[in-house]
Amino acid sequence: MNKDYVKFTKEMKKDYTILIPNMLPLHFRLVAKILETYGLNVEILDTRGPEIGEMGLKYVHNDTCYPAILCIGQFMEALQSGRYDPHKVALMLFQTGGGCRASNYISLLRKGLINAGMEYVPVISFSLAGIEKHPGFELSVPMLHRMIYAIMYGDLMMLLVNQVRPYENNKGDAARLAEEWTNRLAEEMHNSRLDYKKIKKNYRAIIEDFKKIPVTPRPPVLVGIVGEIYVKYSPLGNNYLEDFLVSEGAETVVPGLLDFFMYCVYNGVVDSELYGIKKTSGMVNRFAFNFLLQKQRDLITIIKEDGTFRPMTAFDHTLSLIDGFIGKGTKMGEGWLLSAEMLELADSGVPNIVCTQPFGCLPNHICGKGMMKPIKEKIPGVNIVAIDYDAGATAVNQENRLKLMLSFARERAGVKA
Repeated sequence: MNKDYVKFTKEMKKDYTILIPNMLPLHFRLVAKILETYGLNVEILDTRGPEIGEMGLKYVHNDTCYPAILCIGQFMEALQSGRYDPHKVALMLFQTGGGCRASNYISLLRKGLINAGMEYVPVISFSLAGIEKHPGFELSVPMLHRMIYAIMYGDLMMLLVNQVRPYENNKGDAARLAEEWTNRLAEEMHNSRLDYKKIKKNYRAIIEDFKKIPVTPRPPVLVGIVGEIYVKYSPLGNNYLEDFLVSEGAETVVPGLLDFFMYCVYNGVVDSELYGIKKTSGMVNRFAFNFLLQKQRDLITIIKEDGTFRPMTAFDHTLSLIDGFIGKGTKMGEGWLLSAEMLELADSGVPNIVCTQPFGCLPNHICGKGMMKPIKEKIPGVNIVAIDYDAGATAVNQENRLKLMLSFARERAGVKA
């Protein structure tokens, strides 16, 4: 990394606005509120439309990872829109520090800022790997502890919305309820201390509220969504994939964000076991992994006790499914998690899977597209389609391929279009 980057200082915390590109609206709004608790003024960018990609292409080469084009496009559009004072703005990107192209996003963004004459704008790396240091932004254990529950709240509401939305009598009820709960939880996490009993009480209250939404049951066509983390979750990145699938009568099943964090933590355990290095770090990661796994199991138990909705799969079971398919040392980008999520969906009764990938994404081509054949050979009936997303891809072509997959899914399920 460039050692001469512009640092976000403690003085900047007083009057700077930190902009964050949107990936998961429910999750990110809760995370933003937690950051505000620690004295930061945060705003989630929700700009959309083809102009975002076009703006990104002005500052990023078209062969670069599509999520980078969109994130940098959102940032540059915001800085040039007149809505902000560029001298009072900082930009934040979330990074794992792994070996895929995502680790270059910050360098690409800084290059774009220089080309736009805004090299003075601080770019903050939000990374557990400690890629950079910023005096005005320091991750702490209490901050991360709060974020774990923000992610779990987000995963729960995402799961409930997906299971209610296709069948609701009044369109938009599930989304509106999720919005109401997000606002309520954001204020609670901003103003109150953590109380795990209260958190579990909230889980139950959220489930009860979603049960009250009027629905008309019908035979479901379940479609799972996996892939590179940004295009899997971001409506901007996947051309509103979930909206399209629901409009075609499908119920979407999307693995939660917590799974990705558990994957990252578990990779630290694997490094220690495979290579015999970082023994202390391996022990810390093992403790963190078991902690997260227990919290996930608590949520799964609450969902099962109610019995109305299908719970997410416990991550240790997801992890066990890759045996005989792919090694745990395959961890660039989404790595073995991508294969594991396809196996998890098939194992849980979701045979129809959309594998989303930025064009030219090597981890996806190996662990996603490259694993489709062995998965289909060992699990007959799995219906997987890989969809590429980039600045030159057309929504019409993507939707036609999706319609073909859905046609086969309906025929097999005996459901009329």
